[in-house]
Amino acid sequence: MATRRSGAEQQVAELLRTAKEALGLSVTFLTRMDGETQHLEVVDSSVPFLFQEGYRQRQEATLCQAIRDGKLPPVIPNLKDHPEAMKLPAARFPRIRSYVSVPVVLSDGTVYGTFCGAGLTSDKGLTKRDQSLMDVLASAAAVVIEPGIREQARAEEIEARLRPVMEQGGPLVVLQPIVSLLTGRREGAEALSRFPRDWAKAPDVCFAEAHSVGLGHELELLALHGAARHLETVSGYVSMNVSPQTLLTPECASLLRELPLERILLELSEHDAVEDYDALQAALAPLRAQGMRLAIDDVGAGFSSLRHIVLTSPDVIKLDRSMVDGVNADPVLTSLVGSLSEFAHRAGAAVVAEGIETAEDAAMLVSLGVDYGQGWHFGRPGPPQALVEACPVPPVRRDVPGQRTAAEPPALPQPAG
Repeated sequence: MATRRSGAEQQVAELLRTAKEALGLSVTFLTRMDGETQHLEVVDSSVPFLFQEGYRQRQEATLCQAIRDGKLPPVIPNLKDHPEAMKLPAARFPRIRSYVSVPVVLSDGTVYGTFCGAGLTSDKGLTKRDQSLMDVLASAAAVVIEPGIREQARAEEIEARLRPVMEQGGPLVVLQPIVSLLTGRREGAEALSRFPRDWAKAPDVCFAEAHSVGLGHELELLALHGAARHLETVSGYVSMNVSPQTLLTPECASLLRELPLERILLELSEHDAVEDYDALQAALAPLRAQGMRLAIDDVGAGFSSLRHIVLTSPDVIKLDRSMVDGVNADPVLTSLVGSLSEFAHRAGAAVVAEGIETAEDAAMLVSLGVDYGQGWHFGRPGPPQALVEACPVPPVRRDVPGQRTAAEPPALPQPAG
């Protein structure tokens, strides 16, 4: 059964057919040459059993390589006129007698392979003008195939970078304290993944890259395992991040069922689309029934969070740092945070502000009714032994219009026993 062609391959096939019909040859084909092997990538042939897509041969034994090396001209009306050509396998089988080959050159100057035409009989009509046509069609083919080549190279680079990290157990998982803004007491910690510094890539970028090459679920599960190991050494709850897609996998469900769910706050990112809320709720229901709490992360960073909140009824909403940084001096942010805080409390959810870096922002947040906070002001991500247990309580500002007076924040998960 013939392999189904991609859209790009079909476009190349149409270019090859144009060349075959214009030159009156038996076959035209696109090759990829990797330095050792010539691969027939796309073929348009009147004799398909002799020229098949996927066929490979040693590059040094091909007519294309002899032409690239200058041993043969690009246009050969009759191979018998060239003893060097008659020594090559193609002159014996499939007994090629006329040939034209031009390079396929990518935008950076890289030679991908060749755009070729061949006949089983000699053809005195093949001329330099035909080479010019082939050059034009080869250039068009290069434009068509280059995006796929770049994407494949990107995928190979990502996998080569991720595999060693995954084979060593996944990313480094550090902890950042989450504290009550009213008491200063540390209630829990968020588990955060860290990748090699020389990658210069944020964790969410690394996970997105992993998903783009089919390694996302595996990488997320490794990160969850790393987060779960911290449950043995720290008090309070551990907040763990997972994408909706990974949450729906059997492997994720199996892992979570083995954990002390009453000590877990599971965070779903606002950035991640949910295609099936019914399936998501079905996956969450048994876990939440056993004590696991649900948080919607990055609220305010995009447009999906309110839908997430309405359809999942989370226990916690986490305000994105873009709404927190500078809230002390920005009346628009102050209004937004105050409104979201009131909305969350009316819905029975606690509010955690991420990215708190100054005492002034912390004071404004507690005055706006935000319950919990995390950020460099309270502690940087680090190993379990670096977790702080208590922080100074931010002062309550008295000049905040519509300030909500809070007695005790809504409870977050507490450790068992």
